[in-house]
Amino acid sequence: MGLRSRFESLREKARLHGDEAQHEQTDHWSNRDLIPLPQQRRTWGWFHYFGFWTLSSLNITNWQTPSTFLTQGLSVGQAMMIIVIGRALIVSFSTLIAWCGIRWHIGFTVQNRYTWGLRASYIPLLQRILLNFIWNAVQCWNGGRLAAVCVTAIWPSFARMPDFLPAGFPATGDQFVGFAIFWALSTPLLGIPPERFKVPFMFTSVYCGLGMLAMMVWALATARGVGPLLSTGVAIPDGARWNASWLLMAGINQLLGGIAAGITNGSDFSRYARGWRSYVVGTVLSGWVTGTLVAFVGLVTTSAAQKIYGTVFWNPPDLLMVMMDNGEGSSAARAGVFFLALGFGLTSMFENICGNAVAGGIDLAGLWPHYVNIRRGAVITFVAAWVVQPWQLVNRATSFIQVLSSFSVFLSPIIGLMAADFYLLRQRRIRLSHLYRKEGSSYWYWNGVNWRAIPAWICGWIPTIGGLVMTVRGDTSAPRALFELYYMAFFIGFFTSAIIFLLLNKIFPPEGLGEFDEVDVYGTFTAKEAIKLGVSTVDQQADSYEVSLTQTQTMFEKKE
Repeated sequence: MGLRSRFESLREKARLHGDEAQHEQTDHWSNRDLIPLPQQRRTWGWFHYFGFWTLSSLNITNWQTPSTFLTQGLSVGQAMMIIVIGRALIVSFSTLIAWCGIRWHIGFTVQNRYTWGLRASYIPLLQRILLNFIWNAVQCWNGGRLAAVCVTAIWPSFARMPDFLPAGFPATGDQFVGFAIFWALSTPLLGIPPERFKVPFMFTSVYCGLGMLAMMVWALATARGVGPLLSTGVAIPDGARWNASWLLMAGINQLLGGIAAGITNGSDFSRYARGWRSYVVGTVLSGWVTGTLVAFVGLVTTSAAQKIYGTVFWNPPDLLMVMMDNGEGSSAARAGVFFLALGFGLTSMFENICGNAVAGGIDLAGLWPHYVNIRRGAVITFVAAWVVQPWQLVNRATSFIQVLSSFSVFLSPIIGLMAADFYLLRQRRIRLSHLYRKEGSSYWYWNGVNWRAIPAWICGWIPTIGGLVMTVRGDTSAPRALFELYYMAFFIGFFTSAIIFLLLNKIFPPEGLGEFDEVDVYGTFTAKEAIKLGVSTVDQQADSYEVSLTQTQTMFEKKE
């Protein structure tokens, strides 16, 4: 067998194959994980979404959220107001974008094809893939900190291990080992398909939720009160450049920006819903209520811990290490810390797998449908964590992490385009069959590019990019207007891009607006869904054909 033949043989083995009888054809635009999900794969009820949003709430980042606003001089009440309003807006925007997945059962990768064009849809897709790679790596590094706490609780000498890393390496030996352990333990879980996430969601949510409450109760009981932090009032210095109103605006924008990437790909997970109520109930209960409660629990626990130790510990791994005296405490203290750290670690693990690895797998499947499905894409995303080298990003390039957190400058215009196109231009109607081929597709536009989307997207982030650059540089001498625009970046990007996109489509209307397939080509919808959408199922078409054939035969028999 020649080299070329061997290559072709390997290529064929690597190629994905689906059940074409179930419309799982694999070609340049489609595979099993990209098609509109059939009814048997839509298994997520309200608790799935409750667990999904709980994992994004029961984490270190959300626990520490109040610290950001308090250090800026805002009061506890103002900090919590930002969180309540911000979480409500997050739930609202998420539901707005996820509705396409609920209605038509397609994900972000395919959803953008009708807005950008089949080829230009790679522009938002590549941005998502880049963020998935980097945030997955950073989450693995943060999870490694919790893994290191667990190992120290079992073997106290781990915290005092000799540093085996070369001089100048931006991490300690125990941090690097913790990262490797967290990554290795997470990798086997990539094989769980999204349809079967209910048990991990349920176990992790209950375990970590109870662990956080136990941590708060212990801190309150030990401190015999909440401590001084909880009574923090407004402490904005006299003559400060920004008053409370602007800091509140900036805080809400920051909360939205921090989860903008998750908002964009909401349909990747909403398409698994059994019905719209499942998504809405689970999302509101957890995305808003649980998210707010976790921030409050973190605030109370940190305040009480300050009364105990005399120092503010916003980062749970640091607090847990102090609770067991860096591994030298009693066996009971170490056991308690182990189970608390394990709860935080499990949440970080499944949040990362679902929010970054699985989402990255879906996005990568859109680039190479012939060879990449969700599982393979998730593995690629996870392996990329070693290439990204998060120890360099977290411990050295603090400004780079700030840029990533501010990436909503580019993502909110994309969200604006998605909302304006789906709701206002297309009136929530999509031609599914045109999303998976270029021949005769109304979503091919000009060589696969809807030119209207590109200037609308650019106009959404041009006004705010200057403030982002100045903030990253730490340049406070820049014009005040730049920062004011940046503090409203999410809203400016969303509405500017949406309005310009609407105007361009009204002036230069494309073909196919408001059109949809009259027949359920992919066997996606239930009978109830088909009636509501005005779509005929294949069975209904067959029945109609049989009725028509019978009527024709009867007519000829009468003539005879």
